Amino acid sequence: MTLDGKGRIAMPARHRELLAAMGVHQLTLTKHPEGSLLVFPRPAWENFRDKVAALPMDSSGWKRIFLGNAMDVDIDASSRVLIAPELRASAGLVRDVMLLGMGSHFELWDAERHAAHEAAVMKSAMPDSLKNFSF
Repeated sequence: MTLDGKGRIAMPARHRELLAAMGVHQLTLTKHPEGSLLVFPRPAWENFRDKVAALPMDSSGWKRIFLGNAMDVDIDASSRVLIAPELRASAGLVRDVMLLGMGSHFELWDAERHAAHEAAVMKSAMPDSLKNFSF
């Protein structure tokens, strides 16, 4: 998918239809620690925000990253979402992007950055938590 000249993405039909069925027309975007953006349907954001806000003081830096960079956006009548310039810059979003469904939220990646990240993960050792996981 591509970011248009105004910094908008069009929500893919499968995600758009699910969000509409849930009555969700607003998303919250913030920075992801791995260099992408977290994109939350508003109800999922509220749950995440409450968990982050409850973290102890030794997590204050991450609280600022997640909460201080959060921006609410509406899904417009053409099913587009505007990504703020500062969030686009932080995730390196220029043109080709990937929107990954992650269960309760999405991740928005620069396509090249995602490919490099995925290749690095595939080359790394599988974590212990997955070694006995049945596929």
